[in-house]
Amino acid sequence: MDPTEKAVYLTFDDGPIPEATPFILDTLKAYDAKATFFMVGDNVAKYPELLERIKAEGHQVGNHTHNHLGAFKHWAVTYIINTFRANELIHAHLFRPPHGLMRWSEYYWLRKDFKIIMWDLVTRDYSKWMTADDVVNNVKRYARNGSIITFHDSLKSIDKLQKALPESLQWLRQEGYAFKTFD
Repeated sequence: MDPTEKAVYLTFDDGPIPEATPFILDTLKAYDAKATFFMVGDNVAKYPELLERIKAEGHQVGNHTHNHLGAFKHWAVTYIINTFRANELIHAHLFRPPHGLMRWSEYYWLRKDFKIIMWDLVTRDYSKWMTADDVVNNVKRYARNGSIITFHDSLKSIDKLQKALPESLQWLRQEGYAFKTFD
């Protein structure tokens, strides 16, 4: 994104789930921050009220496939169909491939209907080898003007996010960053 603008783009992958998403939304509200949620269609089908809350609170939504498919583990047509299946629930114009990988053929077809959003700062909040302090330190070390920062609203990350998300948002605010969503 624009490297001259003192702003970052907060994103959350893999949700929504009741064990993580409400905490994330409450924390974002406390810091007056907006984010983009790249959601798995299967989770949206299970928890449609969380999709509605995300949208009602002014956040942006994106598609992350219906079943969090890895692009190289499935036929391209299967991947594309799975993405459009998710979009029947999510109704997004943004897409992020799980694991940040996709084949050229998948990109070719999906770019016609979606703006593909990657990242430059993945917090690694999902890693069992990382602590909450490590997640915050990743934000402090790598955030810069225009950064797209990826967190996860998942069971693997929520224990770390309870400390790391408020600390990261506080630090980003202190550093003068605005929180933006994608056009």
